[in-house]
Amino acid sequence: MMLIIGTLLLVLYRQLVTEQQAQVRQHLLSEAQRYQQLSLTVDRRAFAAQIRASDSRTALIAWQGGVEMVGSLTLMPENMPLLPNTREFPIFTGGPEKLHILTGGVVMTRYGPVLIATRTDHLAALIDKFVSAALTALALTIVLALVVGYLFSKGLLSRLVHYNRLSERIEKGYYNTRLPVSGKQDEFDLLAAQFNRVLDTLEHNLHAVRGVTDNIAHDMRTPLSHLRIGLEQLPYQPPERLAERCGELTDELDHCLATFNAMLSLTRIEEGQQALELQPVSLHDLCADLREMAEALAEERQQTLTLETNEDYVVSGDKHLLFQALFNLVDNAIKYAGEGASICIRQRGGSIEISDNGPGIPEAAREKVFERLVRLDPSRHEQGSGLGLSMVKAILSRHHATINLTDNQPGLKVILNFPRA
Repeated sequence: MMLIIGTLLLVLYRQLVTEQQAQVRQHLLSEAQRYQQLSLTVDRRAFAAQIRASDSRTALIAWQGGVEMVGSLTLMPENMPLLPNTREFPIFTGGPEKLHILTGGVVMTRYGPVLIATRTDHLAALIDKFVSAALTALALTIVLALVVGYLFSKGLLSRLVHYNRLSERIEKGYYNTRLPVSGKQDEFDLLAAQFNRVLDTLEHNLHAVRGVTDNIAHDMRTPLSHLRIGLEQLPYQPPERLAERCGELTDELDHCLATFNAMLSLTRIEEGQQALELQPVSLHDLCADLREMAEALAEERQQTLTLETNEDYVVSGDKHLLFQALFNLVDNAIKYAGEGASICIRQRGGSIEISDNGPGIPEAAREKVFERLVRLDPSRHEQGSGLGLSMVKAILSRHHATINLTDNQPGLKVILNFPRA
């Protein structure tokens, strides 16, 4: 800023000096032409009279008209250049201002050289005043800039110090801390808003981790307790019960291992670590295979499983993972709809609906069931890992498909929408 102002003042100064010099030169040339024309039209005596009568406020004239010097000046300095070239020279007067600075040059006329000059010391004084005013303005600008810069930097520093204190709180584990947003919409507000969004995500993930940890402890405590008790009692089992009891403990252990393997598989799918074996997949054929696989499970519970399809729809995806996701949904419907329930698989183009007339899922819990190891309390008696719907959502996300849970009045309706291949 200071550099710009200084450069601007310098340009103005140079322009002022150049303009003043141009005006002086133009004025002297005009007077020179007048006296040249005058010398061609009048005699020597009239020429001298015109020089004596010249207005000294317009120009100072000197002409050596014989023995005496005629004009406003009593002398003609040596080595004066011919106009339009000019030179400055001083003269002394008897007034209060004893020294004047003149600028002039010589013009050749019919009656000899004539010195034409004008005062320029007042122009120098004007330029000095301009320089003084410019330096004063520059000094005031520098002082003002320093004051504004100090206040501005102090405000920025105070905000940075405040942000630093809040970051120290976050570092200590207070993840509910948020950076203040002033509403000025400046860079600090944008940074604070972005940082707060990161903190929101971090806090949500921490809550999710705590929830998963609690669910793991809840689901694993019972089978691990059974394993411990069973292992303690195993040496006291009669020989004929030993093999059967070992099989029961092995089933309990397999259930624990299946839960951890499902969690690892879910992580690989969500993080994209498991490559998809992409191929054209017919939703019509996929739903037909699904009904054929799940029909026996439905019959065991006296349930009715129906399939409705219309025009085929082909997607690009991993057929094994897509079948796993759909089977998990149908298996959940069979498990929780209750005996005698009606379950329907309906395929309409790129949309698949799996509906039942069971108890359904409360609206407040429909998003929660997609979290890891979340199982609604009424379902705790059913064997499972609580990862089925999480796995379904992860598989569908990898295939750019969506899933929504709605009320079937009564029961639950699951709607899947697939993009075309």
